Amino acid sequence: MGRLGYIFRCIAHMDYGALFDTVSRVHEKSRKNRAWLFFDIVKCGFKFGAGYKDYDLLEFYNMDDAHRATFVTRGVNNTIVRMLNDPEYYHCIDDKFEFYTNFSDYLHRGWLHFSACPKEDFIAFMADRDQIMAKPSDKSCGQGVEKLKKADFDSLDAMYDYLKRADIDLVEDVVVQHPAMAAINPGSVNTIRVYTILADGEPHVIYACIRMGNSDRPVDNINAGGMYSVVDLETGKIAGPACDKNYHVYERHPRTGTLLTGYQIPLWDQVMSLCLKAATRIPQMGYVGWDVAITEDGPLFIEANNLPGHDAFPQMPSQAPDHIGFKPEFQKYLKGL
Repeated sequence: MGRLGYIFRCIAHMDYGALFDTVSRVHEKSRKNRAWLFFDIVKCGFKFGAGYKDYDLLEFYNMDDAHRATFVTRGVNNTIVRMLNDPEYYHCIDDKFEFYTNFSDYLHRGWLHFSACPKEDFIAFMADRDQIMAKPSDKSCGQGVEKLKKADFDSLDAMYDYLKRADIDLVEDVVVQHPAMAAINPGSVNTIRVYTILADGEPHVIYACIRMGNSDRPVDNINAGGMYSVVDLETGKIAGPACDKNYHVYERHPRTGTLLTGYQIPLWDQVMSLCLKAATRIPQMGYVGWDVAITEDGPLFIEANNLPGHDAFPQMPSQAPDHIGFKPEFQKYLKGL
């Protein structure tokens, strides 16, 4: 009932207004019949686990079923998670405090479990710090993350009260990224999302991309206005232009003019080694997306994800002009996918 249960849950909770908006938008782009598009979207949901957002973003309306079957859709991604991740261990990754505790030797920065500490501990933590990153307890995709300066508050008491009202869970040191990473976009810490899987107990990096901010917010998440580019696993060089969720393709970063294709990510061997080592720490979590920042002293973890987003795979139309998706890469390791 796993796959069928997922499909029926999607049907029960679907935003039908957004579905019909998608039909209209795809009709305007493709000039295909609206009724045909509606039923084709429904078919792709049942047959390929593709939501209407997948259908639109991946341009399934331009493909036959043989090509559609090669894509990692939302449903396929959820299947991979069910195959490799034990729900009893989700909290080890999902809970920020648990993750910071379990992987403290990979963080390389000071941090404080703000939501569980008394005010005196916060004041002591801030004694020799001018600024911090603040992360809320129940948000994802970079939502609610703020960079705060002590000088912007009348007192540490006022800063503490502000963080309490914002439901902040963790405060931590600001990561100073490697100059080569800052050159791409200094307004955000530009992280590498590294996807690892465990196959027969052995860790493998199956994919990596660089995520870059493109707004006034200090985050690089593609669901918060950012963009991403594929990174070649062997060389650590950016393998092509960046994409965002508004169908834009960027040969250069629009804020700095940095040419992306061929750009060398620094300390790449260390990034790969870090993620492969971490992938074995909780073997019950066999499919993880690691968000890695790179500093002059080496790579470190920002966070990890037990449901790594499939929307960062190299499957956008500009990245897959042959209409071949990323699913075959997983099938090399996962039988029955």
